[in-house]
Amino acid sequence: MRRYQQRLSGPLLDRIDIFVEVPRVEYDKLTNDRRGEPSATVRERVEAARERQRVRFRDEPRLQSNADMGPSALRRFCEPDPAGKQLLNTTLRQIQLSAWVYHRILKLSRTIADLAGSDTIQVSHIAEAIQYWPRRAV
Repeated sequence: MRRYQQRLSGPLLDRIDIFVEVPRVEYDKLTNDRRGEPSATVRERVEAARERQRVRFRDEPRLQSNADMGPSALRRFCEPDPAGKQLLNTTLRQIQLSAWVYHRILKLSRTIADLAGSDTIQVSHIAEAIQYWPRRAV
C-alpha cells in the first residue's frame, strides 16, 4: 500500500481535499448498542450549510459553493479569527504548504464552519481542516 501511495504525485494529491485514516474497528465497538448520529440529522446540518452558502453567494452568480471560490473570494469570505490566522501562519511556515493546499484548507475550513453553524472561521475549524490533509503533506 505504501509503495502505491508513493507513486501518486504531489500535484495529484493536492487536489484531494479530505484524507481520513480509518483504523480497524474492534469487535466490542462493532457489537455495542451505542448508535451514531442519525442520517436525517446529518442531512439537516448539510442542508443548513448549503443554505448558508447560497445566502453568502447570492450576489456572486459564478459561485455556487465554497469549492468554487478563487483567491479573491477566499479573501472576501474566508477571514479566519486571529487564532486561526496564527495557526495557518505557523502551519504554512513549518510545513511549507503550497498556495494550492493553503487555499484548499481555507475552503474546507469555511465548509466546516458552515456545518457548525458559524459565521466566522474559528481556530477549531482550521485545525480540523488541517487534520484532513495527509501526514506527508502536513
